[in-house]
Amino acid sequence: QVQLVESGGGLVQAGGSLRLSCATSGRISSDSAVGWFRQVPGKEREIVARITWSGNVIYYADSVRGRFTISRDNAKNTVNLQMNSLKPEDTAVYYCAAGPLAISARAYSFWGQGTHVTVSS
Repeated sequence: QVQLVESGGGLVQAGGSLRLSCATSGRISSDSAVGWFRQVPGKEREIVARITWSGNVIYYADSVRGRFTISRDNAKNTVNLQMNSLKPEDTAVYYCAAGPLAISARAYSFWGQGTHVTVSS
């Protein structure tokens, strides 16, 4: 069983930065992925970024490419999301998830509880 716990959300002004962390436990196979997703009320959960557990294949949504960076800390078994140049439209609940190499939230089996990110204008 894989468990995921997010941390690092909060309130930040537009243009600021936040770093989210996803602590993982349990066995994640090397060909699986850990992704960061976000969701706002009334909308479907959308992928933000994804990294393979081996760390060699990375995907970013167009809306965050160049501003967000996903990385894996092997020693701590965490997957981090560095978010720079934040915009009010980045406001959402952010979730990390583990599953196959996919960009659809429906493909992922294991989810954290979510962390709130609010970007004020």
